Amino acid sequence: MAKLFLLLGGNQGNRKQVFAKTLELIASTVGSIVKYSSVYETEPWGFESEDLFWNQAVIVETDLDPQAVLLQTQLIEKKLGRVRHSEQYCSRLIDLDLLFYDDQIIKNDELEIPHPRIAERRFVLQPLVEISPEFIHPTFNKTIAQLLDVCPDRLIVNKLS
Repeated sequence: MAKLFLLLGGNQGNRKQVFAKTLELIASTVGSIVKYSSVYETEPWGFESEDLFWNQAVIVETDLDPQAVLLQTQLIEKKLGRVRHSEQYCSRLIDLDLLFYDDQIIKNDELEIPHPRIAERRFVLQPLVEISPEFIHPTFNKTIAQLLDVCPDRLIVNKLS
């Protein structure tokens, strides 16, 4: 059983409904959700938008290999109505990022784990610190808490009540 870290993100539609359905689909197709963070409202990263994002980190125990997880998460996004655009960063209904898969390091044309921009993004690190502050990033050899302490991102990340 592998320990998988995912990040949910989205800034369009009924975010509460979309996140609930996303968690349901993760549990039914990817594996058991063993821990999840609060939901955070965050400023867009890498582009301008009036719509703030919601982000949430989850830890999933899965029997799927990383490529199968990628396929399932893309199917979940599609099922929920995500339309991929040519721009790298844009508003979206739902986005599922594979952050970590145990302590594996994977880099190929389709998948890069750990996610390459974790350390640059407060909206990823803040929810991760809530659920696994002592997890050690396998390429930086620092804990999530240590990465958050030195994160250069100054965008606002607020926990929703």
